[in-house]
Amino acid sequence: MKFSLKKPVIYVARDLERALGLPITTKGYYIISNYTSFANSLVKGRKNVLLVKSGQILDTRELLNHQTAVNFINNIKDAQLLVFKNTPQIEKICLEHDWVLLNPPASLSAKVEEKISQVKWLGGLKKYLPRFSVRITKEIFWEGKPFILQFNRAHTGSGTILVENEKQLSDIQTKFPLREVRVTQFISGPIFTNNNIVWGNKVLVGNINYQITGLKPFTNNRFATVGNDWSLPHEILSAKQKKEYAEMATAIGKKLAQDGWKGLFGIDVVQDEKTGQLYLIEINARQPASTSFESYLQLHCHSDPLRRSFSEASRAEESLTTFQAHLSALQDEKNAGVHLIKITTGAQITQKVVAGLGDKKIATLTRKLITKKFKIFLYDNHEIEKDLLRIQTKKSMYDIISQIQ
Repeated sequence: MKFSLKKPVIYVARDLERALGLPITTKGYYIISNYTSFANSLVKGRKNVLLVKSGQILDTRELLNHQTAVNFINNIKDAQLLVFKNTPQIEKICLEHDWVLLNPPASLSAKVEEKISQVKWLGGLKKYLPRFSVRITKEIFWEGKPFILQFNRAHTGSGTILVENEKQLSDIQTKFPLREVRVTQFISGPIFTNNNIVWGNKVLVGNINYQITGLKPFTNNRFATVGNDWSLPHEILSAKQKKEYAEMATAIGKKLAQDGWKGLFGIDVVQDEKTGQLYLIEINARQPASTSFESYLQLHCHSDPLRRSFSEASRAEESLTTFQAHLSALQDEKNAGVHLIKITTGAQITQKVVAGLGDKKIATLTRKLITKKFKIFLYDNHEIEKDLLRIQTKKSMYDIISQIQ
């Protein structure tokens, strides 16, 4: 099924996979990303995709500054730009070139995501958080129980530390004595996440998935998110818990809407393994990394055909994928009876760059996965704990793990 957009959209992304929430055959949809042999094999010479050749992998800001990309953008009339995660530097580049950027303001994203400012922003919604306090590091006292310490800025677990003993706390205090941190009660239990849409004054609550975190051999970082499974929540969560989750997502979405947010946001929620209570642990004020694959699953694992274009969504009840709804919300389409396609299966796991995983092992693993007909994406990363290989299946994560081990 082909779709049209209100105006042309150019998605600029370091990694091509981030932009594949829509098929690259979609009319009016353009992509700028880095050239790799793998990306080139996916694009197959399509003129609406620019793969920038450089001596290194460029981030989004560097891609936007590349003259080839500048020329590509300026040659598309009325184009609107979209990026995976907005920053002040990206906003500055777009302003200098008089380009329209669809992403919500980077300042709002930072206020919502950063651990200290988030507490103030949440206001009355702090009730969804586990017990916490904000302190200067040197003022924290060991009380004999593990707790979560978070620096103001964090990404995929890099700023989150599980403090398990007094010596560990002392080492942190010695290194960062005056740093402001959030200290949170440690809740043991499964973690869930989902992708939601703020569309005008409405919130579309997305499919809940089980968040695969800290799983070896995919990562050595205990708090790194390495994947998602859309089947497990239906085995773990009760109907009552799913309703509570949706209420939490809706409340956060409505608060975002009040501040002018548009499009995607995600929440991470932990279920206390002892009491079953759900707690908010993260807000992702941006396009979550699972969006592209979720949208693929919605298109390929659902029986309802998507018969109308985005612009027709205002005239009848419409089922949309998460990424389609994201673009519709950003382009201020009317929202009349629109809902997201439900899915109850599918999983993806990302193999991070870890010590001892050499090129030969990667090549062997890749060949094995392709033979088993998994959907895979290769990343040209070499830094430890960066994405290396994204493995996707229409089944469950156990389908993937059984082939890795």
